[in-house]
Amino acid sequence: MQDASVPCRYLTMAMHVATQGNAVTVKSDADKLLKKHGQLNQLDSAKVVSHVQREQGDWIVNTLMLEGHDVPFKYNRKEKYKSLKGAPVNLTYYPQTEVVAGMEFETMKVVRIRRS
Repeated sequence: MQDASVPCRYLTMAMHVATQGNAVTVKSDADKLLKKHGQLNQLDSAKVVSHVQREQGDWIVNTLMLEGHDVPFKYNRKEKYKSLKGAPVNLTYYPQTEVVAGMEFETMKVVRIRRS
């Protein structure tokens, strides 16, 4: 049964609730990943300025440009996805360097993406 005072999206989020004494702490999946992996970073409610999808072998390579960031965020999918242009997203990513034509470019490898 759903409580009318809590929006549905909050009830469907995968969250782990742990009690410590009288206080209750809530840890999301992203928080667990960040704690486990030192190089991992998180961005919340970042606005997508550009979303490009292109085929590379069996995969669709998605490249996002975010407002206030001058580095591309890349991830792969098996199928095309609707455009995220203009949408706010939550990202979990690793910094990485790609070599193209002998020049190094900094990119971000997205490991988790959610609309916010």
